[in-house]
Amino acid sequence: MDRKEFILKAGQGAAFLFLGSCLQSCSSNSSDIPTAPQNVNFTIDLSKPEFAALQGPGGYVYQNGIIIARINESSFSALSQTCTHQGATVQFDAAAGHFHCPRHGSNFDDSGNVINGPAGSPLQKYNTSLDGNMLRIFS
Repeated sequence: MDRKEFILKAGQGAAFLFLGSCLQSCSSNSSDIPTAPQNVNFTIDLSKPEFAALQGPGGYVYQNGIIIARINESSFSALSQTCTHQGATVQFDAAAGHFHCPRHGSNFDDSGNVINGPAGSPLQKYNTSLDGNMLRIFS
């Protein structure tokens, strides 16, 4: 094997390894995605500073693996904060009125249902109950 042939084969091998690692990083391994919290039952005090974002519509916070958003004056939504596509943390887009995954653009309605993918599964939804300033989130 001459020098030119060796360099060509080495370059092809490097390209093959690079392509393989790229394809692997683009694939989704569902075992790597954290599971939605189970047996949820906690209460947050909306009058506390760390929950100030929830005092008006459009605000959201993360608590115990859950994103809690104030949809309007009387309605809250509590969903698993982990996108079902590749595990990124979703955000609440108040202007659009839905939850958005910034990694690949999946969107979910306030019940966690997929509006558009690439996510194919809904976010886990949790119940909410408001009593004065106390917001209970539960399974």
